[in-house]
Amino acid sequence: MSLPTPYPIAPRPKGKLAINRLRERAPLTDAEVEEFLAEHEVPVVEGPRSTFLYRGQADAVAVLHRIVNQPQHVPMKRLDVLDGDPLWYVTIELPAHSRVEYQLEVRQGAAVEAVNDPLNPHVAHSPVGSSSVCQAAGYETPTWVLPQPESRPGELIDWDLPSKALRRTTHNRVYLPARFRRSSSYPLLVVHDGDDYITYAAMKTVLDNLIHHLDMAETIVLFSNPGDRLREYPNHAPHARHVTRELLPALEEELPVVRRSDARALMGASFGAVASLSTAFRSPDTWGNLFLQSGSFVFTDIGSDHGGGPAFDPVVKFMNRYRERPRRVADRMMITCGVYEPLIVPNRSMVPVFESTGAQVRYVESRDGHSWENWRDRLRDGLSWIFPGPQKLVYE
Repeated sequence: MSLPTPYPIAPRPKGKLAINRLRERAPLTDAEVEEFLAEHEVPVVEGPRSTFLYRGQADAVAVLHRIVNQPQHVPMKRLDVLDGDPLWYVTIELPAHSRVEYQLEVRQGAAVEAVNDPLNPHVAHSPVGSSSVCQAAGYETPTWVLPQPESRPGELIDWDLPSKALRRTTHNRVYLPARFRRSSSYPLLVVHDGDDYITYAAMKTVLDNLIHHLDMAETIVLFSNPGDRLREYPNHAPHARHVTRELLPALEEELPVVRRSDARALMGASFGAVASLSTAFRSPDTWGNLFLQSGSFVFTDIGSDHGGGPAFDPVVKFMNRYRERPRRVADRMMITCGVYEPLIVPNRSMVPVFESTGAQVRYVESRDGHSWENWRDRLRDGLSWIFPGPQKLVYE
């Protein structure tokens, strides 16, 4: 288990914040404000302080974020400009290496709109929309999530499979590493919400880079996709039956994957992590590795209200039963979670439960939220640990 490390504190800049130096020049002209905006990236990051800005007419403006246990609606202050639109500002302290997704709430009369920050070019996307991103001091986008010319690209192949268990045809993609040969044998990774991992977490690019640089073993990856996600993922017996009794045998028949549990892994985020855990639970000794990101591991054996709504009821039932009688579901488990998301408490709580079963557990926290780019940034931690590069582990 990797215990959370103390949050590093970015050194405070000497002198006054840029926004305070600007305020001292009041009354401000439009030209002075435009010059200020041209000279600074927004948000303006100075040590542990990030100053959010908005330029425009409004009755009120606020920063909306989802940092757990912090006010998530932060009003901005108005700075009048003599011959132009006012400048709105607020400064928020963030630990070093934080990455925070946010929007701005702009109120004009009775009209209220949440918008991405027009002054910030950094935008994160997800299946439900997009958000602006504040990259606090010390945060850098990992180089291995970006296309690298020297990395030989693997191949993505569409692969549909009729499922009797789910009573539908499942739509999947198979990733074959760049040097794929049918005469070789490969470990197998099955990824829940596969298209989302490809689209929003750059996972094909990550695989290409990690495999090229020998951080990860050459691996066949099955990107699976749900039908009704809220029905199939929270401990759904037909889903588990499909993955283990339909999808796995079909892959073993079609591709040269190693037919051992230690060379198989299930992976998912949020409800996809629950689907991975419950599938392994229902098929002992089949899946030797789990990679669980921000799992929706909600339970009520401590407390009574899980607060997640009806969609979480089957999750709670499963987790309560598992916590009462935990047993090993995989030999090795990689768990990651963001400290800014509400699920941080149940994820921390499950680590000793999983360890009590004899599983080898690695746990990693990040200064991030429940987001695809958080899960993207943790991919190397998990993939290179579960299926290390060939200098560490050779599959025969």
